[in-house]
Amino acid sequence: MKYEVHLTSEERAHLTAILKSGVAPTRKITHARILLKADQKTRGLDDQHIAEQLEISARTVARVRRRDVLDGFEAALDHLRPQRLKPKKLDERSEAHLIALSCSTVPDDLGHKTWTLRLLADRMVELGYVESISHETVRVYLKKTSSSPISTNNS
Repeated sequence: MKYEVHLTSEERAHLTAILKSGVAPTRKITHARILLKADQKTRGLDDQHIAEQLEISARTVARVRRRDVLDGFEAALDHLRPQRLKPKKLDERSEAHLIALSCSTVPDDLGHKTWTLRLLADRMVELGYVESISHETVRVYLKKTSSSPISTNNS
């Protein structure tokens, strides 16, 4: 599918100003040139012609064109991508339980003298604070809070 770029007069003026000033990151200048050459209201050149004129790959032209249509003008110009926010694995309460657990003594029935990351992860699940959690996630949370089990042996 070919994505058609349709710039407003304000967007064209903004791109022209970027090119005239010459004070912008190289990628932004390249994207400005791509968008101006791809604009359907002026020339609407195809990807291959734009790529040859700017001495870049046709794939780059296609990506900028696609980003303009799907994510908007600013995203195409500044190479912005929508951020995907992953939900936090632990809420504040669960995080507090993890820290308290890591500061407590290890029960004798576990067969260890100190907490390991895997033991903490397993214990958080056993106690019902989380449905599942990896030892790596435990490490990240403890590092973030400057807490850590005495032993970081993952056995």
